[in-house]
Amino acid sequence: MRSKIQVGILGATGMVGQRFIQLLENHPWFEVAWLAASDRSSGKSYGEAAKWRLGTPLPARIERMTVSPAEPESAPKVVFAALDAAIAREMEPRFAEAGCAVISNSSAFRMAPDVPLVIPEVNGDHLRLIEEQASRRRTGGYMVTNPNCSTIGLVLALKPIEERFGLAKIFVATMQAISGAGYPGVASMDILDNVVPYIGSEEEKMEAETLKLLGRLESSPASSPAGRAVAPLAARISASCNRVPVEDGHTESVSIQLGGKLGRPVTREDILGAWADFRPLAGKNLPSAPDQPVEFAPQNDRPQPRLDRNRGRGMTVTVGRLRPCGLLDWKFTLLSHNTIRGAAGAAILNAEMLASQGKLVPTAPETEAVSAAARA
Repeated sequence: MRSKIQVGILGATGMVGQRFIQLLENHPWFEVAWLAASDRSSGKSYGEAAKWRLGTPLPARIERMTVSPAEPESAPKVVFAALDAAIAREMEPRFAEAGCAVISNSSAFRMAPDVPLVIPEVNGDHLRLIEEQASRRRTGGYMVTNPNCSTIGLVLALKPIEERFGLAKIFVATMQAISGAGYPGVASMDILDNVVPYIGSEEEKMEAETLKLLGRLESSPASSPAGRAVAPLAARISASCNRVPVEDGHTESVSIQLGGKLGRPVTREDILGAWADFRPLAGKNLPSAPDQPVEFAPQNDRPQPRLDRNRGRGMTVTVGRLRPCGLLDWKFTLLSHNTIRGAAGAAILNAEMLASQGKLVPTAPETEAVSAAARA
């Protein structure tokens, strides 16, 4: 790009907001120009407002920036949102209505029928759903979401399997890192020497989001003015989610029943080949896209969070322990970095995909019409 696109971060002082800052430092396409957080942080320098928790230094330029009020009037036209769902439900539509492209990590609108829930390697075509949003027609603004941190790793591992062989049943049990709970997150006396077998709403999110992500964008005139809607994957899924004393990296044990697309029994080599060949963004030159989004670890005791979470700069999902399942067909273990691939990195990759399509910086429909007339 000839010049960088100015972007803002809503919820900039939280853990996901900090990860956005870290990943956007020296990004070739985007430059952080605006930071916003709660009223208690507004007006302070970022260095005063935020207690930096990541392992790399807080960039000096960001440290000196003043935290702005969380209002769209002062924001750039591209905003990354790292907000709690309750706050996002009220705030994100206001930014979209003001003409901003809101690239959200929140769960608030993931299942809304006119809001794309996207992993670029899986369902980039679902980005066309932004045209269904009323704000897009009025001001050019829109909302795009990325999935839950545990869903992303699962769906990336399942997509090449579903494409080649079909999926009928999915069972997943997660072992999720404490960073997924934000900061201060889970109290140390609750998580040390312990496993917590409950994460609020996590299982419901995984089950619903997985089927939407693996679904098809179809014409459905009854559901929306422009006639597009997502038909969820016709499979059954059951998720069990657990919090474990690991800092970063969600581990998931998965069992699947295949759908019979191949017309013969699926072998271990078939599945390994599907994962190895899965490179749908090859040649698109998106800066955050890993060369290999799903990578197989052949060792019997892998993947492991400490050893594998940073593959592909934290954007690669590692799969291993592929073996026959005594109840379904096949089972395997996967690992993904929950605050990079599962949060800020996922949103940045969505923004890169939108930029590659010329849709990132919103343009009001009236302006588009004037520009088209001028070109004519």
